[in-house]
Amino acid sequence: MSSDTPKLILVYEPEKACFDRLVADGHARERAAEIASYLAQSTDIAHEFDALDVACRTRGLSFTPVALDDAATVLAGQDPSTTLVWTLTDGVAYFRGCAAPALARLGGFKTIGADDSLFALCQDKFRSGAVLGALGLPVPQAGLARDGQWLVEPPASAAGWFVKPNRLGAKIGIWPDSRVTDLGHALELSRRVFAAYRDDVVVQPYVAGRNARASFLGLEPETGSEALGIAFVDSGGDFQTMADSLALYGETGEAAKAAGQYSEPTLLPVAQGQPGADAKIRRIAERLIQGLGLRDVFSIDLRVEADDTVHLIEFEVCPGLPCFDFRAYCRQQWGLSLADAMAETAASRRHRL
Repeated sequence: MSSDTPKLILVYEPEKACFDRLVADGHARERAAEIASYLAQSTDIAHEFDALDVACRTRGLSFTPVALDDAATVLAGQDPSTTLVWTLTDGVAYFRGCAAPALARLGGFKTIGADDSLFALCQDKFRSGAVLGALGLPVPQAGLARDGQWLVEPPASAAGWFVKPNRLGAKIGIWPDSRVTDLGHALELSRRVFAAYRDDVVVQPYVAGRNARASFLGLEPETGSEALGIAFVDSGGDFQTMADSLALYGETGEAAKAAGQYSEPTLLPVAQGQPGADAKIRRIAERLIQGLGLRDVFSIDLRVEADDTVHLIEFEVCPGLPCFDFRAYCRQQWGLSLADAMAETAASRRHRL
C-alpha cells in the first residue's frame, strides 16, 4: 500500500514491560505478575495481529501494532492526516496506557475511543465513582481507606460492604473474604492490599444481584445504545477474585486451556429474563455517552437485582477486546469476528482523517 493509505495504529502495553518496570520499582515478583495480568488482553490480542492485518487491508487500510514504549517514536514518523490511533489499555498508576491517546492528541492524530482524560479517570475508581454520582447515575457510594486508615468513611450498610483495590479491579475483590460485615475487617483488608499492591481500597455498601456487562462497539459513528450487547455474566460465584481473573486471560489462561481446566462464565442476555433492567442499562449508557463522552468502544459493569434495580459498578474505555465476552458480542451483534469488527470500525472512521 502507498504511503498515503489510511493507517490504523493499535497501541498496547505488554505484560512483560509492565512486570519488569514494577519489579524494578521494588514490587515482589508474584505481586508484580498479578498486577501485570490486568494487561492480559495485550498478550491475547497478539494472536489477532495477522487477522487484523488482513481485515484492514481488505478495507483499504494498513495495520501496525505498536508497543506503548515505542509509541512516541512511531507516531512521530506518521502523517496525522492519514493515521488513526486505537489504544488498547488505559492507566495512570500501575499501567500507562493513557499516555497513548494523549500523545495522539499532542501530535494531532485522530483516535478511536473516548477522550484521553477518561483513560486516566476510569482507572481511579473512587474519583470516577464521584463523577458518576454527580451525573445522577446509580453507583454505590464509597469510602476510601489507605493502609488501615480511613481517608473517607463509607456509608452505613445493613448488608455489609465490598472491599476492592482503588486502581486495580473495579469489581475484583482480590480475596474470597472481600465481602465484609464489619468495618474493622475492611480496614484489615486495606492493610493487606497496601502491603501487597501499594494501593488504597474502595469500600462500598454490598449490593445484591447478578453480574452483568454491557459491551459496545460503534461500527458506524452514529451507532447508539441500541447496539449495546447486555448480558448476565454467570461464573458460579458472587464476585470475581484475583485467582478467578488469572484463570481466564493471558498466559495463565492459555495454560488453563492447555491443561483442560479453562472454563468461561456463561453469558445470558439480560433482555430475555429482565427486559426492564435491559432498558435501564441502555438509559445508563446513553447518559454516559452524553454526559461523560464515551464513544466508539467501551464496556459497563453492573449488578442487576431480581426487581430490575440496577447498580452501576464501573465503565471501561478499554474493554478486553480479545476476551470471551467481547468476542461473543461481536459475533452476536455484528456477525463479525473480532478482527473484522475492529477493522470495520476503523474503516468507518475515515471521515475523521
